[in-house]
Amino acid sequence: MAHPSAELQQSIFSTLTSDPALTALLGGPKVFDRRPERANFPYLTLGRTAVVDWSTGTEDGAEHILTLHVWAKGGGKAETYAIMDKVAEKLNDTALALEGHHLVNLRLQFAEARREEDSSTYHGILRFRAVTEPLA
Repeated sequence: MAHPSAELQQSIFSTLTSDPALTALLGGPKVFDRRPERANFPYLTLGRTAVVDWSTGTEDGAEHILTLHVWAKGGGKAETYAIMDKVAEKLNDTALALEGHHLVNLRLQFAEARREEDSSTYHGILRFRAVTEPLA
């Protein structure tokens, strides 16, 4: 059985890259695990994940804090917001399928859009909280 964070990341990746509206906003299925050297803007990267034990006295579980990054340039902050809104719409409270685990919930906790200092790049940050349990 894969680690629940790996399963969650794969499911998020599949969900985002298969969405026609998000793909149109990004100009293709431009969702990456790490920031590519020469990717055309805009694009999305899967960022840091922190995992905390969420087990009870009777059940195992894990809490995941996932960060997604939106990178945009030509369309400015409005483009960044549009992509962020679509990602939040796609993922917030969505019942993603995981192999070997059950996703209890997935909720947006934090969103921020800003212009990077000394750059014409806009950076959107989305932080989600997910809780998973292993399948019995």
